[in-house]
Amino acid sequence: MSRTAHRGSVAIVGVAESDLGAVGEDWTPLDLMAQGVQRALQDAGLPLSAVDGLFCATTQSRLAGLALAEYLQRPDAYIDSTSTGGSSFLGHLVKAQAAIEAGVCSVAVVAYGSTQRSSGGRKNSAAPERHPYESPLRPFNPPTAYALAAARHMHEFGTTRAQLAAVAVAARQWALRNPAAWEKQPLTVEEVLASKMVSHPLTVRDCCLVTDGGGALVVVSAERAQSLRRPPVFLLGAGHHTTHQSISSMPDLVRTGAIVSGAKAFGASGLRPQDVDVAMLYDAFTINTILFLEDLGFCAKGEGGAFVEGGRIAPGGVLPVNTNGGGLSYCHPGMYGLMLTVEAVRQLRGDCGERQVPGAEVAVAHGNGGVLSSQATVLLGTEATL
Repeated sequence: MSRTAHRGSVAIVGVAESDLGAVGEDWTPLDLMAQGVQRALQDAGLPLSAVDGLFCATTQSRLAGLALAEYLQRPDAYIDSTSTGGSSFLGHLVKAQAAIEAGVCSVAVVAYGSTQRSSGGRKNSAAPERHPYESPLRPFNPPTAYALAAARHMHEFGTTRAQLAAVAVAARQWALRNPAAWEKQPLTVEEVLASKMVSHPLTVRDCCLVTDGGGALVVVSAERAQSLRRPPVFLLGAGHHTTHQSISSMPDLVRTGAIVSGAKAFGASGLRPQDVDVAMLYDAFTINTILFLEDLGFCAKGEGGAFVEGGRIAPGGVLPVNTNGGGLSYCHPGMYGLMLTVEAVRQLRGDCGERQVPGAEVAVAHGNGGVLSSQATVLLGTEATL
């Protein structure tokens, strides 16, 4: 497919994390959003007064956009708080592009914050929804839903628990190079397999962390980006696809909407999977990474297990995946998609220190929402890719 007219029209010019890990009960999700926005604006060299677009989502505020506008005292800002779970923030990036192109705003921030660890879920506003076909079976979701996909992948393609474990081990190896990562101890395949079973075939080490955290991105037009302090990272292409909400309605447990979202993103960018230098894939569970490697075209369907063996996605491997340590070992504050983009931008700017991928110019960030329900893919590149 040919490149689209939108390719490279906007750039990310600032990124930041909020405080991560366990911030304490005195903090709120809005505190962490605002902290992330402040730090990202400092990174970009822009004042808060320049912000006229706010894009955010969190499970801990019913009206997140209004709350953030009030907190930041930006009453005239354009607001979008669409929530598609962990994929929300990649969608917000695309909506920010549309808003900037339309002249609705000129400096957009995409923000997230969660205190899920410190609050122990007490501040979550959304109660679990009852599903007439699933709830009577008392699933332990979300792990049970992802375990279904993992079990089906093992049945259909012969994927092994050791191959799932290899994803967690690779993430840990990257995390050990990231000073901000929650996990600080080495991890082996044997330790993953021997850890507590959560929902077969997934052990606790196949499951993401439960942390506080958040962050922000600053997005401006490509033209404006040239006058700012940091090297711009351009949005080259994007795609989104939704297949279901509840796992019992998923059309195929081992084929996700990433097949469609990835094709859209790569088509719009004019790039192919082999052009990607670094991949940030939403790894709430180890099966996710395998599914998304397949569905985005890095390997054939059913070959994801073999693809991740032998350190192939770890430091020194053929495809650097989740170089910050991912949701499995770096942080996972409920909805993780924004953190994928933060790391992708840092890699393309060469800011990652010991974990830096040399010469990285193209990154893919892929977000997942719900229980493999909503898939969003973005291709990002340096100025050399325009």
